Amino acid sequence: MATQLNHVFRTSILKLKTQSETPLRTSSRTQRFEVINATSSTSSARQLIESGTVRPILAKDASSAINSEGFILLDVRPTWEREKARVAGSLHVPIFVEDKDNSPITLLKKWVHFGYIGLWTGQYLTTVNSEFLSQVENHIPGKDTKLLVACGEGLRSMTAASKLYNGGYKNLGWLAGGFNRSKDNDFPSAEGKEKLQYATVGGASYIFLQLLIFLKAVG
Repeated sequence: MATQLNHVFRTSILKLKTQSETPLRTSSRTQRFEVINATSSTSSARQLIESGTVRPILAKDASSAINSEGFILLDVRPTWEREKARVAGSLHVPIFVEDKDNSPITLLKKWVHFGYIGLWTGQYLTTVNSEFLSQVENHIPGKDTKLLVACGEGLRSMTAASKLYNGGYKNLGWLAGGFNRSKDNDFPSAEGKEKLQYATVGGASYIFLQLLIFLKAVG
């Protein structure tokens, strides 16, 4: 299990490092893409997880942590991902929200984002949810509550876990690798029009993924 956790954690860090080294060519004074926004909290999140201060939990062990240990599943994905698939009874507070600013520079960013990212992933241009911590506090005022923080790939949830820890929450778990690494039976209460492990994928890439699944099934 320790080896598997280490592999998942290193994979998540590598993805974040790779994505953050190729930023969109937009103004550095404004928020760009959600992965880039997350890099400021990456080092502290990594230290929290490596030290065991934030506990990494594999998808296959998540239901046990929730049902037997009293963890509350905190889904920090944006609304459009959660609408596709979610775990019934989970708390939803997005760490990133759609950037609805219509200034010229933001409109340019949206155009670039759609061409390079949005068309293939179905993702909107996002910005950090400045009210994330306060929104969690409104739902879960007790800072000793056990929270299992989850997203699609485990990157955004790392940022969320860091913010929560700095905000006073000390009993934190991190869904290692995110929902993308879950299997069909890992979350029996999953609901929605798509499988939980595919909800992060969208647009043309989702169509391509469905084609691959079909080809695998028939041949």
